Amino acid sequence: MVHQACRLVFLAVLGLFCAAATAEELLDPEVAFKLEARVLDGQSLEVRYRIAKGYFLYREKFRFALTGAELGPARFPPGEIKDDEYFGRVETYRGDLRIPLALTGTRPGQKLELTVTSQGCADLGVCFPPQQQKANLVIPASAAVASRPPGGAAPATPPDLNPVPAAPPPPAAASSSPAAAAAPTPAASGYEDAGQAEKLLAGGNLGLALAGFFGFGLLLAFTPCMLPMLPILSGLIVGRGKSVTAWRGFGLALVYVLGMALTYALAGVLAAASGTLLASALQNPWVLGTFAAIFVLLALSMFNVYHLQLPHGMQAALRHRVDRLPGGRYAAVGLMGVLSGLIVGPCVAAPLAGALLYIAKTGDQWLGGAALFAMGLGMGFPLLLVGASAGSILPKAGVWMESVQRAFGWLLLFVAVWLVAPVLPVAVQMALWGTLLCVLAVYLRVLDGLPAQARGIERLGKALGVVFLLAGIAQWVGAFAGSSDVLQPLSGLRGAASAPAGAAPSFQKVRTLAQFEAALAQAKGRPLMLDFYADWCVSCKEMERYTFAESRVAGRLAQFALVQADVTANDGAAKELLKRFGLFGPPGILFFDASGRELPQPRVIGFLPADRFLAVLDELPR
Repeated sequence: MVHQACRLVFLAVLGLFCAAATAEELLDPEVAFKLEARVLDGQSLEVRYRIAKGYFLYREKFRFALTGAELGPARFPPGEIKDDEYFGRVETYRGDLRIPLALTGTRPGQKLELTVTSQGCADLGVCFPPQQQKANLVIPASAAVASRPPGGAAPATPPDLNPVPAAPPPPAAASSSPAAAAAPTPAASGYEDAGQAEKLLAGGNLGLALAGFFGFGLLLAFTPCMLPMLPILSGLIVGRGKSVTAWRGFGLALVYVLGMALTYALAGVLAAASGTLLASALQNPWVLGTFAAIFVLLALSMFNVYHLQLPHGMQAALRHRVDRLPGGRYAAVGLMGVLSGLIVGPCVAAPLAGALLYIAKTGDQWLGGAALFAMGLGMGFPLLLVGASAGSILPKAGVWMESVQRAFGWLLLFVAVWLVAPVLPVAVQMALWGTLLCVLAVYLRVLDGLPAQARGIERLGKALGVVFLLAGIAQWVGAFAGSSDVLQPLSGLRGAASAPAGAAPSFQKVRTLAQFEAALAQAKGRPLMLDFYADWCVSCKEMERYTFAESRVAGRLAQFALVQADVTANDGAAKELLKRFGLFGPPGILFFDASGRELPQPRVIGFLPADRFLAVLDELPR
């Protein structure tokens, strides 16, 4: 997915202070991340990582799978929060890491195989793609048996305190940022015990996430889509003319809101269930572009360019069934809440789709259901006031409700640009952000004069419009000035004053060893530079934007035949390329002389700024 918010994420700092290193200074991943596993008390097991100094693992990249029994939620300890400018806030672990997991469905003496997928980095600026490691476990014969919950499973057992070392992982490559790489194991983990409030949702905790989705639903409650539900609920509470007390009215409204919230909770569970496939698909530019287009279409519906709703026939059929329900009865009102969720769902599909996409990235069905349930409660909160008043108060429609809907439309447009930004050139990103900011400024009437008696909110809107207009102009100036940083769009002007901008060099891409050997043969007596690259490699993007595109570097590279080994897929061909040259993964830069022989030194591993890379080029034999 996408990210997960909102999945803004640009220009990496990972590896900014990293020095160049030789491949020999990097540890093999099975040495850097030593895995052990053991059964604890018959109802849980423990995964332990001994992480070498100078290395760390990403929490969000852990996946667990077990053959022969069922795994419950993992209980992660608090980690260290890192701000990654490409991928936002991520939680990492160093040193000794212990992760307990719930275990069900075992029997005494049973043999189990645990598969753990993880991903981590070295502080040198090189990170490894997903590493899959296995550990064999045995349930002691004397174990006490814990039965499965209804629906199926078997029992669990007491501790086996002898750690079982993990089986060595298959050979793998490394990269410069794992945050965008999709782990191959679909299992999701990370849900905390009931007694613990903490659970990450894009760097937050469970309580904060639920409160945020509740607030999101509260905003949706004040859109015109929800207004027809107020008189419907009022009529149901009053029922057939019976007098209803405030407490009974509140209770009926609560049942109604719970029914509606359950509808959205089910949508959250379904979105989370598809999260793994969605997260993988979000690496594809075509998929990102499609989602962005959908968000634009949804945004247009928020501006009333067209109306998004169920066909009238379906709405009439649902309402016909609703009209036949006896008002004032809890079961009937609850069912009405479920049906109302179906009726209103398409109308609020624009913001709801954004929430579902965000949840799908986490891949956690419990989290997805809980978050959307909280959003449904937020949407129904004003309905509780109507219930407590026995239907005697109804908020009136007005311009303010239309303004809330327009605000959602603008948010969706910004999300659309954010989705596709990582796969676009920086200049195109700046042009899109600049256009969107300028149009928003015009929408806020920044070019219109204010009347003398303008209200405070109108003056505030125009002030914000001026800020957005200046920010948009800065993005457009940066795009034309060749800036490489969306967050510092005018940095291109400083660069132009100190050194003329040079064109970024063009590389011949290869994906197999045979393709590289053919490119080496075609060099025809010229020295060759081989650059290992991956789309999910932050340091690779840094090298492109800050080093290769620098005018002095680009001039020096003109004497080389430039070949780029694309190992994004991390498949057999990519691993063969990396193994051939003794690399763990990108970024890695190797040099070959005019006769096609590799120069043993220098090799560049990790990110190097332009000045230091020029010094490397100076070391090459003339």
